[in-house]
Amino acid sequence: MAAARDLFDSRGYEATTVREIARRAGVSVGSVFTTFRSKGDVLGQVMEDRLGALYSELDRMTPRLRGSTCDRLRSIFAIHCGFEASRNRLFLAHIAAAYDWTANGDARPYGRAPRLREIISDCLADGVGRGDVDPRADMAQIVDLLMAAYAWTYRLVAWEGADAETLSGVMDRQIGLIAQGFEPRALQSA
Repeated sequence: MAAARDLFDSRGYEATTVREIARRAGVSVGSVFTTFRSKGDVLGQVMEDRLGALYSELDRMTPRLRGSTCDRLRSIFAIHCGFEASRNRLFLAHIAAAYDWTANGDARPYGRAPRLREIISDCLADGVGRGDVDPRADMAQIVDLLMAAYAWTYRLVAWEGADAETLSGVMDRQIGLIAQGFEPRALQSA
């Protein structure tokens, strides 16, 4: 896993091969395929191992978050940006794998992160209960929009070398725009 993580982080998803992962790990290519079905599956496991710590942190922090649903979503994504700051290129590889049309169903690229989707959904459901999220809003679409905005924001890492603070600032503005679509109309006119 360490060999794969380092290669995905230094070379990216597309440029990394299973052969290189095996060579760096000191194992045969066949032994990699004994455990994993594809390169995407390897990356999925790398990210699952890595993101477990993030989800534990989010589970610990989300009950303590204050403010509106919009503010709490901003905090969730700021925590995510801060977590990924040390391995931004690895996270870019994770996002890139989401667009690998040859990936099989075993791969777990960005977007298929059920725990992150659940954390966001829980935040929105709590917002419905608190009255700052319209209960008629399409929650699945909101989650998709938030995750898509987050992935798109990482273009700034690839293109400009943006840091966590810059990413969080961009996400704050995007979350604010998305929130305008899910806030009850009475809150918007207030």
